[in-house]
Amino acid sequence: MTSIPTRGPIVIDTDVYGADLIPGSALTARYEPLIVGRPAIISFQTVAELRYGARLRDWGPARMLKLEARIGAAEIAHTGPELIAVYAQLRVECQRAGHALAQREHDADRWIAATAIRIGVPLVSNDGIFENTPDLVLESR
Repeated sequence: MTSIPTRGPIVIDTDVYGADLIPGSALTARYEPLIVGRPAIISFQTVAELRYGARLRDWGPARMLKLEARIGAAEIAHTGPELIAVYAQLRVECQRAGHALAQREHDADRWIAATAIRIGVPLVSNDGIFENTPDLVLESR
């Protein structure tokens, strides 16, 4: 009997995690092969970004309920001393390498990358800012 190899857990970035909440988003189908069947984690930062985007666009009650159900079903990685240390070290490493993730406007992205690094799992994202990030394993399509 041949067993199917299991694929490990992943952290999913906001763009990919929230794609199925946006009608007509092509990201859902594109990233399904990387996500289906794997334990998925999102950062507290992703939760903040999802809620911010929904409120900014004045989503109605039904769509907000769908968003909250999606968030409620997620395993969320919250901040703490270890994640803060990884975040600070990541910014230093990115600054020294001349990587754009060190820039202030990428603070939110840095929290998400630090979450994946801290947990020790790949980050699934469609955002090019994560390419060549020190110590980050990126899965993208």
